[in-house]
Amino acid sequence: MLLGGNRRSIGRSAEAAARAAADPARFAELMHCLWDRDPLIATRAADAAEKVTRTHPAALEAFKAELLGLLAETQQAELRWHLAAMVPRLRLSARQRREAAAVLRNYLLDRRSIVKTFALQGLFDLAREDKGMRPAVTEILRTAARAGTAAMRARARRLLGEVERKG
Repeated sequence: MLLGGNRRSIGRSAEAAARAAADPARFAELMHCLWDRDPLIATRAADAAEKVTRTHPAALEAFKAELLGLLAETQQAELRWHLAAMVPRLRLSARQRREAAAVLRNYLLDRRSIVKTFALQGLFDLAREDKGMRPAVTEILRTAARAGTAAMRARARRLLGEVERKG
């Protein structure tokens, strides 16, 4: 299901996500594909896993240590942006949250706008769980709203609007 086509195509990742959502063994298979040598398979697995965990975030818990390691190690843009969305869905200790935030701040230096934009979202999501992170993340969002790529500016403005509404 994850094979074929080109890197711009998600292929049958939606179908893979539906199957993985219905069967924990399939979800585990999907997660193992994040480390596949074929970047296309890893990308589509990440896309499918991210889709599943929007509604079933607890499915990630069994893979917490591995995901945190992959977050820090991967250079593949497609994995980076999906991990930036998924890792904040984990139940993290304060230390793990700080370490994940440090990696996501590093993602802001990536050359690809989509990685930077998802890193902003990931930082915002982590800061929801850690009041101590909020001032620094808010400042990162303000900077991105002024000086980021067009996608970063748009996302940062939206996230800052949420910050302002919630006080």
